[in-house]
Amino acid sequence: MDGTRAMTGSQGLEHIPVMRDAVLAGLVLRPAGCYLDGTFGRGGHARAILERLGADGRLLLMDRDPQAIAHARRAFGADPRVAIRHANFSELLEWDATRAGLDGVLLDLGVSSPQLDDAARGFSFQSDAPLDMRMDPTAGPSAAEFIARAGEHEIADVLFAYGEERMSRRIARAIVARRAEAPIATTRELAELVERTLGRRERHKHPATRTFQALRLHVNDELGSLQRALPAIVSALRPGGRLVVISFHSLEDRIVKRFIRGAVAAPSRRGLPSPAVAAPPLVAIGRAQKPDADEVARNPRARSAVLRVAEKAPAGGQA
Repeated sequence: MDGTRAMTGSQGLEHIPVMRDAVLAGLVLRPAGCYLDGTFGRGGHARAILERLGADGRLLLMDRDPQAIAHARRAFGADPRVAIRHANFSELLEWDATRAGLDGVLLDLGVSSPQLDDAARGFSFQSDAPLDMRMDPTAGPSAAEFIARAGEHEIADVLFAYGEERMSRRIARAIVARRAEAPIATTRELAELVERTLGRRERHKHPATRTFQALRLHVNDELGSLQRALPAIVSALRPGGRLVVISFHSLEDRIVKRFIRGAVAAPSRRGLPSPAVAAPPLVAIGRAQKPDADEVARNPRARSAVLRVAEKAPAGGQA
């Protein structure tokens, strides 16, 4: 699995948000500002943000996981500064609470520790569980349903595109052959099938790692959600508002980096002047950041995190 949004403490009660200080610095919080945490998880970042808001501040919380939303309501529902919505962050413009404009948005991508550590959710092959992988168990087909119905070429394409799995065709062929005998219903069944198909290729990585990542990204449409969310966030941000994104693998980070850089102008026809290039709506603030050695030692799941910060340019495109 890639990284995760929080670390569970030894008693299972402490949730330490990834790169908390860098997130708070990137958002440049104002006591009376309005901020959106689009990936609530278990609220580590949200709590830190709320502590820095004044009585006139506003914190909007979203998550697609109903368990996360239930936790948000228990922990923050009584605070008049907080509004909570069960939805994908790509749907933020459908929420009336965002229409007045936002001073900052946080997206902490990937699977959260509670999701990963709950074997019943089916995100990990460390324990045997139903092969589900949905961040919102009430919506869409599970991973088991996808590999039961999809054609061999579609499965291979998903594994290659989202898992960067070079042996995607071989795995897809093995899945189709196996399901003709019996459905692949559990995480262990799939992990063992991939291991038998590929063998142990990498010393410190289970051969099914890329397959599980790919299926999770596909089942939850994670990259599509991110691609839809970024322009919506720009629309919602006030001039000078900040976007902070934590990614855990290169596919996510590449989308964020390219979006911040802005679209490249189309080439001009021969003999015609080059078209004017509109200034990008976002301006990168500093370089990509990674957790320091101390944080990785405390929370090994943070080791692959990459944080990017951008600011919405004022009208006219001058940062």
